[in-house]
Amino acid sequence: MSTDKNRATAAAILPLVGGPDNITSIAHCMTRLRISLRDRSLVQDEALRALPAVLGVVEDETTYQIVLGPGAVARVTPEFEALVEEARSAAPAAAPAAAPAAQPSGRITADDLAAQGAALKEAQKARNATPFKLFLRRIANIFVPLIPALIGCGIIAGLNGLLTNLGWVPAVVPALAAIASGFMSLIAVFVGYNTAKEFGGTPVLGGAVAAIIVFPGVAKIDAFGLELKPGQGGVLGALAAALLAVYVEKWCRRWVPEALDVLITPTLTVLISGLVTIFGLMYLAGEASAAIGTFANWLLASGGAFAGLVLGGLFLPLVMLGLHQALIPIHTTLIEQDGYTVLLPILAMAGAGQVGAAIAVYYRLQRNGSLRATIKSALPAGFLGIGEPLIYGVSLPLGRPFVTACIGGAAGGAFVGLFHQLGVAFGSTAIGPSGWALFPLLDGRSGAGITLAIYAGGLLTGYLVGFIATYFFGFTRQMLTDLDTDPDQDQDPDTTTATGTPPKERIPA
Repeated sequence: MSTDKNRATAAAILPLVGGPDNITSIAHCMTRLRISLRDRSLVQDEALRALPAVLGVVEDETTYQIVLGPGAVARVTPEFEALVEEARSAAPAAAPAAAPAAQPSGRITADDLAAQGAALKEAQKARNATPFKLFLRRIANIFVPLIPALIGCGIIAGLNGLLTNLGWVPAVVPALAAIASGFMSLIAVFVGYNTAKEFGGTPVLGGAVAAIIVFPGVAKIDAFGLELKPGQGGVLGALAAALLAVYVEKWCRRWVPEALDVLITPTLTVLISGLVTIFGLMYLAGEASAAIGTFANWLLASGGAFAGLVLGGLFLPLVMLGLHQALIPIHTTLIEQDGYTVLLPILAMAGAGQVGAAIAVYYRLQRNGSLRATIKSALPAGFLGIGEPLIYGVSLPLGRPFVTACIGGAAGGAFVGLFHQLGVAFGSTAIGPSGWALFPLLDGRSGAGITLAIYAGGLLTGYLVGFIATYFFGFTRQMLTDLDTDPDQDQDPDTTTATGTPPKERIPA
């Protein structure tokens, strides 16, 4: 039955994105179905948002993303891919009609705000399409496919630590340790593979060069008197090595005769990139990785409350600017070094502030049933760390509530950062989840009870401050006049309202 449900969701989505002929690629991450489109105008955004299984839609520089939530997206995507292939193998069908134009309305509804959010996203996308930000997007594409394994191994590592501390089933502990650590010991290979794939090289050659970093035999190499050890450089070294391999491979493709390409190109690619990796990149990347870990721990140990305030308060704007992608390899490096990333629980407070702001909007606008229904349906996902429906459907198009949501995130970040400053350091053993979904991945030096309590306290602080800031400072009088109305009330938008006053104008973005 669940398969039928997932297939039904995929079948409902397909015509609303322009049909199979409008799709050029399909992928998914933790929460989103990501598709590339030939013609963006064929997508029916409002009809997509109205589907029960769809939590929201987001666009970035390269893909159209449909938020389905963790678990659901991994089940719907294969069904969606199967439907596209079945449709393409059948006789070509006529292209679907474009979405009907929205009817004018005299009141501001959730659909109006969603349209404004989409317009803001489109404008931001144009500003984000710089070479540097597009490069960061490609770096993120390397690590996103690794997130499911990081989560699974992270939870197993936490379970293993719990059993070890409790002294239960000691025979199982070594097995769980092997399961949890196996992927992390070879993560450099996966990073190298994905790097070559993302930048247009042969993936297995990128993986082969990155494998040098984790090969135990590097400890026997004298690299100009510098000591090398297996794993030195970690994911940063693997990324750099595989990127170098891509450029060497492309150079070989241009100059090596076609008849000899199959022999010479892979040999030169691995040889040249491997030598540079051993005698340069491993040491440089190792120093960079160590500096990242030292700086992150020093930052929170010496200025934890202030650092948490800044990180928690600025994370949502960083997401809007596309700069949050740069944090993904940093998170992964910290997990490699310390077993967890101390930054993610603080950054997760931005989502808590967003939830608190949305709840305040819900209670402030008692008469706007349309917007309240959107908030009510999006809040469960928001509590689990999926903030896109609330951001692009509520706070961002309203303007001021987005700012007050950032204030809530800053307060939650300061709360968590303060305890780091007091010596209670902890972090997440994986990247991806946020909100309540992060609880199973938390690990720290002071025990599970204290770690969970501090993170929960940070969430509650973010909820509370986000709510208070939005409730009292999130609206001007004019905004309340425009928004705190019933959008379903019958009226003529071109004449007057039910009270005899002129119809209200759209609130500016």
